[in-house]
Amino acid sequence: MNAQYRTDSAPHARCYDPLMGAARPGLKRSFAALLTAIAGFWLLGLDAETVGGSAALVPIDGPIGPATSSFVKRSLAEASEQGDAFVVLTIDTPGGLDTAMREIVQAILASNVPVVGYVSPGGARAASAGTFILYASHVAAMAPATNLGAATPVQIGGSGAAPAPGDGDAGEGGADGDKGSSDKSKPGSALERKAVNDAVAYIRSLAELRNRNADWGESAVRDGASLSSSQALELGVIDLVADDLPGLLKEIDGREVKLQSRSVQMQTEGTVLRTVEPDWRTDLLSLLTNPNVAYLLMLIGIYGLLLEGYNPGAIVPGVVGAICLLLALFAFQVLSVNYAGLALIALGVVLIVAETFVPSFGALGLGGIIAFVIGSVMLLDDEVPGFGIAWQVIGMMAFAGALVLLAIVSFAVRARRRPIVSGAEGLLNERAEALQSFEGRGSVRVHGETWDAMSRAPVRQGQRLRIVRVDGLTLEVEPIKD
Repeated sequence: MNAQYRTDSAPHARCYDPLMGAARPGLKRSFAALLTAIAGFWLLGLDAETVGGSAALVPIDGPIGPATSSFVKRSLAEASEQGDAFVVLTIDTPGGLDTAMREIVQAILASNVPVVGYVSPGGARAASAGTFILYASHVAAMAPATNLGAATPVQIGGSGAAPAPGDGDAGEGGADGDKGSSDKSKPGSALERKAVNDAVAYIRSLAELRNRNADWGESAVRDGASLSSSQALELGVIDLVADDLPGLLKEIDGREVKLQSRSVQMQTEGTVLRTVEPDWRTDLLSLLTNPNVAYLLMLIGIYGLLLEGYNPGAIVPGVVGAICLLLALFAFQVLSVNYAGLALIALGVVLIVAETFVPSFGALGLGGIIAFVIGSVMLLDDEVPGFGIAWQVIGMMAFAGALVLLAIVSFAVRARRRPIVSGAEGLLNERAEALQSFEGRGSVRVHGETWDAMSRAPVRQGQRLRIVRVDGLTLEVEPIKD
C-alpha cells in the first residue's frame, strides 16, 4: 500500500495513519481523542468504581435511642443487599444515647455503600450524637438554616451533671493540664473527664478518617460549641451545603468517596430515591423505650403484682403486672436507669399500699409518696435530650398516689367514728324487750336472742328496756321512760 501524504499550511502538514491510511488532520485528531478518552476511563476505573442507580433515603428524626440505631443498621444492611448506590441519612436530632450513637457510627464505617449525612430540612439540627454521625458519614452536607454541635457527653445513671465546658485535659477551648487537675476534688469530676476525653478521641478519629476539621470537633465536645451550615462549610466541618435533596444529588454527582476496601465515584444523575419507613418492630421498640411509657409500665407492673399478692387467685392483675414489669425492665436495660431511683419508686409504691393494712394514719403513705417522687426524679436523667421522664407524668402519678392515700386515711377515720356493731360493745345502748315481769333478774330478747338480764328497777312483761352494761353473758338493763 502506497502511503498518501497531504501538504497543507496547517501545523500538521504531513499525516499518515497506518490503520486508516491517509487522513485529514481533523479526523485524526478525533480518533486520537477517542483513544485518549477510552484510555482515561480505563485508568479511572482502576482507581474508583462508578456508582449510580437507586438509592435509599433513611430519616433520623428525634432523639437517638435503641430504636433509631436498630432502624439505621437494618436500613444500611438492606441497602447493601438490594444493591443501592448510596444511602442518604436525613438528620434532625437533639442528640441521644451514646451507645445507640456508636452503633450507628460503626454501621456507617462498616457500610459497603456510601453514606451521605444530610442535616435537613431548614431549621433542623445535628446536635450532640448527631454531630458524631455527621462526622462519620462519607459525605457530610447541611441545608441552609441548620446547625450542628453541642456534643458534650452527659453522664446518665449517676450524678446526672454534664461536664463543665473546658473541664479535663488540654484542648481547643479547654483548660490546660494543671487547671484541669485542680478540679479532681469535685465529686464525679474524674469520671466526667474520662467521658469527655473518650468522646474527644472518638470525634477526632472520625475527623481524621474523613479529612474534616478535628479541632472544631474537639471544641464541640469540650465546650459544647455549635456552628451554622455556612460556618461549618467555611471551617471544613462539612463537605457542602445543599438547599434540598435534588440540589444535594447534583452536588455529590461525580464525587469520589473511600469505603473500607475500595473507592467509588458517585453518579447521581437519574438516581431514584426510595424512602425507607420504620416498620412495626421499630415503632414498637420506639414506644417501649420511651421513658414515659417505660415508667408507666413499671408502675402498672408493680401495682399489678401487689394486688395479686393481696388477692391470690385474681389472676388478671398478676398476668398484666408481670407482662408490664418485664417490658419495663427491658426498656430500662437499654435506657441505663439509675437503680437507686428504681428502688425508691418500688419502696414508695409498697409503702402506699401498706398504708391500707397498717393503721399508721398516713405516716407510711406520706413516706411512700416522698420516696416515689424522689425515685422518679432520679430514675432517668433529663439532661439527655428526649430521654427524661416528663414532670407532668411524675406529678400525675404522685397526685394519684396522694389521692389513694387520702382515700385510705379518710376511710380509716370514718371507720373509727362509726358505732361498733359487733361484740359486747356493740350491745351498749341497744333496745331489749322483757320476756317476763321481774325484779332483779329475768330474761330479755335482744336481736332475736334470749339473754339473762338484771335491773335495779321493777320490769313488767313486754316493757322496752335499754342495755347499759354487759357483764359476761348477763345484760344490765333499765326501763325506757315513755
